Amino acid sequence: MKKTADVFPKNTAGQPADFLAALSCYKAVERGRAMFEKMVAVEPVNLLPEARKRLNGYARAVVFFDRLPQDSKEMVQRIGTADAVLISYTSPMGRDVLENCPNLKYVGMCCSLYEEKSANVDIAAARELGITVKGVRDYGDQGVAEYAVSELVRYLHGFGGKQWKAQSVELGGLRVGIVGLGTVGSIVAKALHYFGAEISYFSRTRRETEAFLYRPLAELLQTSDVIFTCLTKNTILLYDAEFAAFGNGKILFNVGIGPSYDTPALERWLAEGTNEFFCDSKSALSTESLLQNPHVNCAGKAAGTTAEAMARLGEKVLWNLEEYWLV
Repeated sequence: MKKTADVFPKNTAGQPADFLAALSCYKAVERGRAMFEKMVAVEPVNLLPEARKRLNGYARAVVFFDRLPQDSKEMVQRIGTADAVLISYTSPMGRDVLENCPNLKYVGMCCSLYEEKSANVDIAAARELGITVKGVRDYGDQGVAEYAVSELVRYLHGFGGKQWKAQSVELGGLRVGIVGLGTVGSIVAKALHYFGAEISYFSRTRRETEAFLYRPLAELLQTSDVIFTCLTKNTILLYDAEFAAFGNGKILFNVGIGPSYDTPALERWLAEGTNEFFCDSKSALSTESLLQNPHVNCAGKAAGTTAEAMARLGEKVLWNLEEYWLV
């Protein structure tokens, strides 16, 4: 059997990617086999080629499917005898899938996992079945914040064909409300604060911050020109009462991966004619019919899928695999 020094590259200091690759290789040598027998990516998982290549150090066979499964039955067929699965946020993996994959030991979510209720994987069912589920956090947030600042500036100055007021305005002094002061919300708040915007926020958990003022949701809506909803999936906070408190001549951004609003309520608010709604990807829309609304501005592209974000995603997915075997 090889010794540790024979397996680890000599230049690993300060290079986490090399360290992870070497560590997985060393463990495979120590065990005399790969960690898993078969690993299946059941849908597109946005991993860069380098990360895909390195997955071969974790399983004897690695299979990628680059289109979405049509239903749970097809997902079960794709998994087959695999003992490890990778999945993104797009397709649901419910109890019906998990119970019909008897060899499954590990589910790696190649997407953000903040809480069980917002996950597309039935984590409670997985726990009952002895299946480990791991997700990642904070890999695409910088790109989302850049999208938010960029689109707001374009709208305030009229660079994109639309303009908020008759005279273009700057970010300085703009009253901005952040709903959900997590990682994305914090980055957006700090970026806009740098340009002089007045930042207030509402969050389930009050944050210790001197720069930003906490307000109850109704008060935040009433006192803001622009609202950014930065919420986890399946969290809807904006209904008719909230839109009435927000009022007209206002701007709403949803930078979450799911809708933060009740669709009919949003449509009634937009029908007033002086309000504007922005989001980056179609997943932030409750229905694609909203794309026909002249006051809906959807880029149709996820802002958190930059090359840098995908590199961070790959590293976090690989580290989760390492952690699974370290426990």
